[in-house]
Amino acid sequence: MRKPRDFDSELKALADKAKQLKERRVRDLGALVTATGADALDAEVLAGALLDAAANTDKATGEGWRKSGAAFFQGKQRNASGGPRQQPEGTLPLDGGAASA
Repeated sequence: MRKPRDFDSELKALADKAKQLKERRVRDLGALVTATGADALDAEVLAGALLDAAANTDKATGEGWRKSGAAFFQGKQRNASGGPRQQPEGTLPLDGGAASA
C-alpha cells in the first residue's frame, strides 16, 4: 500500500520556497539600484522615476530604456576584467535617459 501524501507539509514547503524567491528578488532589485548608482537618489525621486517607467506606454521610449539597460549589463560584464572604472560609465545612460524623457 502506498504511503499517503502529506499535503500540509508540501504546501508549507511551497510557501517557504515562494518566500525565499520573493526575498531573493528584493535583494536582486536592491543590488541593481546600488549598481546603477540610483541609491544616491532620494527615495521619492527613485519611486517617481520607477512609477513613470511602469506607466510608460510609448514603445520607442521603452526600447531606448531597454537598449540602455542592455548596454549597462554588458558594461558590467566587462567590469570584472576592466576594473571599477566601468561603473560610472554604466550610470551615465540612466541619468541621460531620465533627463531626456
